[in-house]
Amino acid sequence: MKNNSRRYAFLSFLFLAVFTMQARAQSTQSKEAAIIAAMKNSANDWNKGDLDSFMKMYTESSTMMMPTGPVGVGSIRELYEKKYFNGKMPKQNLYYDEMKVTLLGENYALLTGKFTLSGNNLPERSGRYSLVMVYTKDGWKILHDHSG
Repeated sequence: MKNNSRRYAFLSFLFLAVFTMQARAQSTQSKEAAIIAAMKNSANDWNKGDLDSFMKMYTESSTMMMPTGPVGVGSIRELYEKKYFNGKMPKQNLYYDEMKVTLLGENYALLTGKFTLSGNNLPERSGRYSLVMVYTKDGWKILHDHSG
């Protein structure tokens, strides 16, 4: 009887451990998928010329690393308006590739990847980025942008 109780306890523990690992793996995969989907949606907003929606990927306290140091969200928007848009439309289409998510806890993640700007008979431009992402009530947002 004692052996059966131990065996039952061990099997219960094993089942719980496997179930917990599977739940964590699914949670990790769903977070990664949500971050990548948010980035793809933001690229679609950019390509439609909807800079307001594209900028919703940033929080009010977001920063971007510039050669002179970090700047806030107002300067980020100004950069996009002046350098990458002609009035209402982007000068080139934006595409993200090679995205890799590394979770940094429950509500933070590091996203690295490659961006490409192409089209409109302009030379294609691409570079690498690393983004610190934060989970908010509105979903995953960019907390810090280091693009180059």
